[in-house]
Amino acid sequence: MELGRREFLAASIMTGAAAIASKPAFGSAGRGTMQGFAAAPIPELRVGFIGLGMRGPGAVHRISQLPGVRVTHLCDFYKDRAERQNSWLAKNKKPKAKVHYGEEGWKALCEADDVDLVYEATPWYMHTPVAVYAMQHGKHVAVEVPAALTLEECWQLVDVSEKTRKHCMMLENCCYGEVEMFALVLAREGAFGEIVHGEGAYIHDLRSLNYAEMKKGGYYNHWRLRHNKVHTGNPYPTHGLGPICQAMNVNRGDKMDYLVSVSSRQAGMSAYAKAKCAGTWKADMVPALGDMNTTVIRTALGRTIMIQHDVTSPRPYSRINLISGTKGILADYPFRVAFDVKGDGAHSWMADKDAVKLLKEKSHPLWKTAGEVAKRIGGHGGMDFLMDLRLCYCLQNGLPLDQDVYDAAAWSSLCDLTEKSARNRGATQDVPDFTRGGWKTAEPLGIVDVDLAKMGFNAGKTKKDDGQLNV
Repeated sequence: MELGRREFLAASIMTGAAAIASKPAFGSAGRGTMQGFAAAPIPELRVGFIGLGMRGPGAVHRISQLPGVRVTHLCDFYKDRAERQNSWLAKNKKPKAKVHYGEEGWKALCEADDVDLVYEATPWYMHTPVAVYAMQHGKHVAVEVPAALTLEECWQLVDVSEKTRKHCMMLENCCYGEVEMFALVLAREGAFGEIVHGEGAYIHDLRSLNYAEMKKGGYYNHWRLRHNKVHTGNPYPTHGLGPICQAMNVNRGDKMDYLVSVSSRQAGMSAYAKAKCAGTWKADMVPALGDMNTTVIRTALGRTIMIQHDVTSPRPYSRINLISGTKGILADYPFRVAFDVKGDGAHSWMADKDAVKLLKEKSHPLWKTAGEVAKRIGGHGGMDFLMDLRLCYCLQNGLPLDQDVYDAAAWSSLCDLTEKSARNRGATQDVPDFTRGGWKTAEPLGIVDVDLAKMGFNAGKTKKDDGQLNV
């Protein structure tokens, strides 16, 4: 199966970018750390969007509703996609943006003088090349997950961010989920005691989407299906991993040390393709991606994290969201909690009504402040909006971002490491220290919030995000 011209060009860009990536170096490498870094405030934030297929349109709709934020540039391979979002802006009485399209359109956007933040929702293979180019041209970057596919790309993001002093945030929206942020509050209050274990996952039957034609809602040039043809391990680890890392202070007091990863045989995608795509190249293709991948990580402080990935089995959606410590446990899908109140164990889950009551009482301040408007605007139940809100608020007010380039690199590194382990009978893989020792002194993520009054936010004028696919 040959690559299409656009896919070949994008792959060439990625290969070239990886070739010039700085080698991993321990020590400062002559650059300042980005941990705790705060750029100069940008009260009037100008945003350029690259990638307007599945996730990009929803981001345009959400961010354009934030006070002091203006969409100035729109880019996609296809001109009509960019024009469609421009029409949405005009319909909603927002200034029109400049449109870019074609093979090189994203470069022109990154080079534009009236862009402060590049918001990237392209296929995976373009994430690092576009992010690097944007930072090299003086732009902060917000890049969809995973931010990188190889260890070389992870190091390149770190090196370029440090060198240019530009933020590179991975858009891990699950860190802003209501239950995940509730878990973070409990962790900070010590409700779990000493946290020793976590579990996360991305279990989501995506077969119909993977095999669909683009005109029927599928991925551009079947890029995700083509990726699954040649790669195994866990290609999409960050939804389950990110919130656990924040609760465990990974990169900020602890670090991922090593992992082992094993994949099951591949069966679900082939069965689906033979049943639904008989007589096409899709039915003949044999994916390398196993149906279920299970990865176990051990941290420097001796904690363990289990992460799973399955996008081919007929199973209900789950991210697991489990945090376990010496005093209690939280799990999700379904949501439940239990605590060792009397010191003799927790042998049953808290009653559902009591668990929900606790969720409301201990709700994260960000959800208390903006949760209702987030649910109204939408984006995965509101967590996408809270992520965008907090990102823009930090940039407008000169605050450190909740996720930094080291998080993007460490969490994304599992794409490469799990594949290497799975292809080698679960061989142990060391997780690089992208902070170069900074994890030992970096401050943990606090319990953050926003000041909607300071932003001049009028919730009554907001509109529902109607451009977001739930993937």
